[in-house]
Amino acid sequence: MTTLLVIAKEPLPGRVKTRLTPPFTPVEAARLAEAALVDTLRAVAATPVRRRVLVVDGTPGPWLPTGFDVVPQVAGGLDERLAAAFAACTGPALLIGMDTPQVTPELLGACLADLGDARGDGYDSYDACFGPAEDGGFWALGLASPDPELLRGVPMSTPTTGAVQRARLVDAGLRVRDLPRLRDVDTAADAASVAASAPHGRFAAELARLGAVTGR
Repeated sequence: MTTLLVIAKEPLPGRVKTRLTPPFTPVEAARLAEAALVDTLRAVAATPVRRRVLVVDGTPGPWLPTGFDVVPQVAGGLDERLAAAFAACTGPALLIGMDTPQVTPELLGACLADLGDARGDGYDSYDACFGPAEDGGFWALGLASPDPELLRGVPMSTPTTGAVQRARLVDAGLRVRDLPRLRDVDTAADAASVAASAPHGRFAAELARLGAVTGR
């Protein structure tokens, strides 16, 4: 069973996208976070997989489409929360965050195409896929045989997080496929760049609306 996981926070003011403040207010930052989450979930909903899961810190809102299982994040650091998300999967799984609203169903489908026997044709290509982020982290991690120990102990939210995580996969003897490098939305500059790369999404529209209202 191929699973696509999205790990996310409920987009509440003061709890999400705090690095967007300033120039945005906490309420505006939360609106941008919700727009990014909506775009991400729409892309996941349109990707042909057996199971879609939202791993959430908080409570789902009207932004959640149908067709998703919802599970709460466990307590602990981000490495423990990611590990727990994979531990609940059977078969190939791809995990992404809510910070790359520029993802598309085509990109996600390509990420899964050769992950273990995700296509069901008996052909195994990669044991893992890894999507590096511009800030040194990673935006996607796919495992043909989910093993939570591959994530536990990886230092998160550092400039070397991605390098350490990828090395962990290689050291475990896995065949790793590298995915395109994407930019997370953390700062206002990130937001502008990501919106420009995906101009027709909800995120770009919300950023443009806030700019029109505030004159930014």
